[in-house]
Amino acid sequence: MQGLSVRKVQTLSAPGMYGDGSGLYLRVGPTGSKSWVLRTVVHRRRRDFGLGSASLVTLAEARDAAQSLRKIARAGGDPDVARRRETLTFGMAAQRVHDNLLPSWRSQRHGEIWLGGLKRYAFPLLEHRPIDTIATADVLSILAPIWTTKNDTANRIKQRLATIFDWAKGAGHFSAENPVAGVTKALPNFRPRPEHMASLPWQELPPFFRELGQREGVSARALEFLILTASRSGEVRGARWNEIDGSTWTVPAERMKSGKQHRVPLSKEATAVLETVKGLDSDLIFPSPSRDRDGNGRPMSDPVFKALMDRMRRTGQTTHVSDLLSATGAARARTQIERLQRPPFHTALETKSKEPMPAQIFSNVVDH
Repeated sequence: MQGLSVRKVQTLSAPGMYGDGSGLYLRVGPTGSKSWVLRTVVHRRRRDFGLGSASLVTLAEARDAAQSLRKIARAGGDPDVARRRETLTFGMAAQRVHDNLLPSWRSQRHGEIWLGGLKRYAFPLLEHRPIDTIATADVLSILAPIWTTKNDTANRIKQRLATIFDWAKGAGHFSAENPVAGVTKALPNFRPRPEHMASLPWQELPPFFRELGQREGVSARALEFLILTASRSGEVRGARWNEIDGSTWTVPAERMKSGKQHRVPLSKEATAVLETVKGLDSDLIFPSPSRDRDGNGRPMSDPVFKALMDRMRRTGQTTHVSDLLSATGAARARTQIERLQRPPFHTALETKSKEPMPAQIFSNVVDH
């Protein structure tokens, strides 16, 4: 078969398929559009593969592309799979892994954080890179700048990168070993010193709580509610009105660290706090002052209580209620804290106990 020439490609106008040899054809459509097609056999079946428009791909480029795909077919591979692998970028792979994992996470917010960290630290270097071109040196260039200054963040990014490359390898997009596997040996042996938050002396609790009650703002009401219910920061910041039923707050399992539903009896003081924030949002009890792009309320950020404590000139003190009081001051404080941490505080309402409920205990501490 006589092959095509550059001149002939330019002048052909009648609709049809014009062969160049070795399965390469110029297809001329009814409207005069021209495109390249490779016709070859893959796994004993005839297949056609588009190679692009003739206005963008030259005859020489079409011949090179056809030869490359024929070589893959002769070796028993699938040209389509090979082309998808070549065009899969790190950013595309990260998005696919995120989408696969999203149903397994407790909340959509967790998924946003997972992908957001990659966008901040990995995407500037790798987003548009074909994933099969990435090596350990590339991973090192992401982790090294933050390994000692933001070690917790660096470790989380490292875990996410490992997950992405494990998926890419299993899906046939990455043939080498996971590039994250050997990166630790190239990073400094860093062991961050734990930072222990100071507790609040039990004698200071009444004036602290009175001062907190005089402060305006959603964060102050949320911290009051946190203390009165002995709850965690995330549970309170994510609290929703549909979780409140009379004098009971039921935290769903997906928002609990333990992964189990949590029922909290509410004291009159805790119920009074809820009354002060009614009307701020139809969904969240303690919404952030800023809203999302759709105008919906969103939870306050994780550092909100730390910022509040800083404004109250109690920098460095914890807001975790089990650590809020120092037990070194008096036996009375120890007794109260032990009662706060006992199971009757946060168990099903059907459980009978002669012990006072923790909110009552806490009220006693505040009143004295």
